[in-house]
This record gives sequence, structure tokens and C-alpha cells, in this order.
Amino acid sequence: MSIINTQAVADARKARTGKDGALYNSNGKLLASIETYQSQMAVANQKYHPLGTPKEFEVFDSYGLTLTFTECVVEDGEFITALLNMQSTGEIPEWNFQGVLKGSNGSEQRYIYNNCVPSGNIDIQNIAVGSIVKRQWSLFVNGDVKPQGTLRA
Repeated sequence: MSIINTQAVADARKARTGKDGALYNSNGKLLASIETYQSQMAVANQKYHPLGTPKEFEVFDSYGLTLTFTECVVEDGEFITALLNMQSTGEIPEWNFQGVLKGSNGSEQRYIYNNCVPSGNIDIQNIAVGSIVKRQWSLFVNGDVKPQGTLRA
């Protein structure tokens, strides 16, 4: 029996890992204390069940974009300061980010996340004996995610 998928074996050395990614603010400043980040799109559909058929369909209704990241706490930075100021000002902070993944051949996947606002639970303090102090952030992306570059093999 021969191998059917020879492409996966040949390209395994080009797989990207976390060391190849970074998160920047809108000015291109590396957010060096960010340990992990993830962006997701949630798509919501409505069910459609026409008369005379047992088959059910789905029709696009809406989508939402989220950006989550884990920050290693080194000092009180701009994010936590802006979040806590919201308590007294009543104004929700808004940020723009650039998520980057470097390719092995010099190519770069870059996505721009505009108008990100706090959403859901955000760690103020999350402290445990023997652990690095980290803060989990959850943001909703009110703008569209815009691609600025693509990875190439």
C-alpha cells in the first residue's frame, strides 16, 4: 500500500507554531506581555423548513467576531487602566489590534481587528501560589477583520 497524501509529509517542516505569531496594537507596537491570543467568528443561521419536505435548511442571519488573549501581568498597562476608568467615566474603551503570523518563506499573515471593546468576563486579578500571574481578556470586534497579508507555502 502506498501513501496517498504525500503533501502533508513534505510540508510538515513548514507548520507554524506560537513562536511565529504576535499581537500588536494599532501603531505596530508589539504587545510583548501577551502570551496567547485567539480570534473567532461565530456564525448564526435561522432554520428554514419549507412545506412539503422533511428536509430542514439554514439561512444566514448574523455573525460576530471575538478576540481573546492572555496577558502576563508585569505592570498595570493601558488595557487594565482603561477598563477600570470605565467605572467612573461610563465610556467603554475601544482598541485596534494587528494579529501576525510569520511564514517560513518570509510571507506574513496579518489581520487587523478594529473597534474591539471589552465583552464578557475579564480577569482583574487571577492569582495562584506557584503560578505566573495572568489576566484573561475577552473582546468583541465591532469592526470587520481585514486581511493585510497571506501566508504562502
